[in-house]
Amino acid sequence: MTTTIPARTTARLDLKGLAPEVSAAMGEPHRAAVRAGRAAGVGPELLELARIHASQLNGRAFCLDVHTKDTRAQGETEQRIHTLAAWRETPFFTERERAALAPAEAVTSVQDGQVPDEVYAAAREVFDEPRVTAVNWAAVVINAYNRTAISTRMVPGAHQPAPRS
Repeated sequence: MTTTIPARTTARLDLKGLAPEVSAAMGEPHRAAVRAGRAAGVGPELLELARIHASQLNGRAFCLDVHTKDTRAQGETEQRIHTLAAWRETPFFTERERAALAPAEAVTSVQDGQVPDEVYAAAREVFDEPRVTAVNWAAVVINAYNRTAISTRMVPGAHQPAPRS
């Protein structure tokens, strides 16, 4: 027996229209996480990889659409984007990127329990505390956005990346 899963082509709720003040406020944690990353020396490319991977784990098409477009606009390769879900099995990611992907994955996969001490310790071998903190905040914020997309069935496709400066 096969089950057909209908495509979700319409959003369930218009959060921006119905609660614009909350929607606008959701942007501040993202901007703050970006600032924390910049201050800690964690580039936007690395944080985008973490956001994409968290969105892959959560199965969020809307967030995948946004962040894969944004990271491509920053110069990321298709090969790395396509293999990000299996980052442990590829030679395409640096030690630094792996040190960010593992904690982002652990923060996203909290249904498995707490973030393991080994994940944190491995990240600390590569990053100082401000960098680990920046990666953590990026993962927490994208997970909040993923939950928003889940609950409202946000439809992917319309996002266009900001022009590169």
